[in-house]
Order: sequence, then C-alpha cells, then structure tokens
Amino acid sequence: MKAIPLVCASFLLTAAGAHIASAQDGTMSFFVTSQGPGKGANLGGLEGADAHCASLAEAAGVTGKTWAAYLSTGDANARDRIGSGPWVNAKGQTIAASVEALHSDQNGLTKETALNEKGEVVNGRGDTPNRHDILTGSMPDGTAHEATCENWTSDGEGSAMVGHHDRTGLDDSAAAKSWNSSHPSRGCGQEALQGTGGDGLLYCFATQ
Repeated sequence: MKAIPLVCASFLLTAAGAHIASAQDGTMSFFVTSQGPGKGANLGGLEGADAHCASLAEAAGVTGKTWAAYLSTGDANARDRIGSGPWVNAKGQTIAASVEALHSDQNGLTKETALNEKGEVVNGRGDTPNRHDILTGSMPDGTAHEATCENWTSDGEGSAMVGHHDRTGLDDSAAAKSWNSSHPSRGCGQEALQGTGGDGLLYCFATQ
C-alpha cells in the first residue's frame, strides 16, 4: 500500500520535470547548431543558413520563432541580422541582453553556455573531435570580414572567418578568445573546416 503513493509521487515529479524542461526549451532564442549542412561553408547563402537554423530549432521542439544565422556577407553585417535580444540558451541561461552586450565583455558566451539546440555542450579545444570553429565571416564588432567563402556559397578555395565558442585557442590572445572573430579557415570545404578545428557549425539567434 505504501508503494502506491511513492510511485505516484515519482510520476508527478517526472512529469513536472518534463514540463519545466519543455518550458525552458520553448524560450530558447540562441543555440550553436549541432551539425552543419554538410557542404562546408557552402550554406546556400544567408537564406540557406537561416533555414538550417529554423529546421534544427523546430526539430528540437521550438516553434513560432524566426531564426537568423550569425553570418556576415558583402552586403550584410551579422549584428544587424539577429534582432535586438535578449537571447537565452536551451537551459534558459542568458547569453546577452542586447546586440551591444553581445559584442562586449558583458556577453555570457562560454563553452558551458554556447549549447546546441538540444541543450548539449559542443566539443571544444581538447575534445575529440574539436569543433570550436563557428562560421561567422565577421569582425569582433559584428560587421563583415572579407572571408565569407563567396558569401556562403562556396565549398572550394577561399576562407571563412570563424570564432571560438569555447573562447580558447593556441594562445591567450584576444583573437583566440573571440567568440566571433578568431581566424580564417584553411578553405571552404568540409575537410578544410575540420582541419582548423571546425565542422561547419553556426550560431543561430531568434530575431523575434
């Protein structure tokens, strides 16, 4: 007889936990993609990259939001594409309260908070494989860098500016610690991106 209340209590706690997790997932407005489209830096342009963000978010159960990949091109700055904030990850942790905060020391981006759409930590430096190079094509202030693999349409020669989601690199320089502007990739193909510690991953932000 005593086992029944315990079973019921266990069920209620499990259900409550699932509800909380679902509520947190529903508020998610930022994530690192768990995977890239698979064609290196050829993302199908900004439109293809944005669609990739939306597809992964919806697969994770987050609907009703408009998503933009944090990418710059010759005609667009990443900082102008992502809305005004604030942004939170899949666990409800605040990444930044505004565009200005995101591009300052006030942002909350670390390996532990730059989670993918499933709420998982993304491999960084020291992990196998290292996947900390995130495609951005941007300068530290979120404006365009020239390295964008032909505006995200090439998986051949060229390079793409990347940032380190884990804020670590080969040294203690500002570039190595930059989340959005660390170094250019060796090329635009998938193998070239993997060769410098990447995998064609993106930062995704909900614009509304």
